[in-house]
Amino acid sequence: QVQLVESGGGLVQAGGSLRLACAASGGTFSSYVMGWFRQAPGKEREYVAAISRYGSTTYYADSVKGRFTISRDNAKNTVYLQMNSLKPEDTAVYYCAATAYVQSSPTKRNEYNYWGQGTQVTVSS
Repeated sequence: QVQLVESGGGLVQAGGSLRLACAASGGTFSSYVMGWFRQAPGKEREYVAAISRYGSTTYYADSVKGRFTISRDNAKNTVYLQMNSLKPEDTAVYYCAATAYVQSSPTKRNEYNYWGQGTQVTVSS
């Protein structure tokens, strides 16, 4: 059983940067593919980025490609999301997620069975 705790959210002006972190405990971190998702008010939770078990492969939603970077430090049991050039439309609660097995694609929400509680990111215009 993996527990995930996100941190690093906050209020930032458009064009600014934030780095989110997700600390994992209770499992072998390097066994899990990790993902970041976000949910804006009134909208479905959507995929943002994902990273393979040892960080060799990363995946990004088109909406964040070139602005966001996902990374992980298996020695620290932590996955990060560096967010640059933030836009008001990036405002959402950001969730990290973990899965030990990917059946089809790490970009799909239903692949993940462990979720954090979320951290709020607000981008002002």
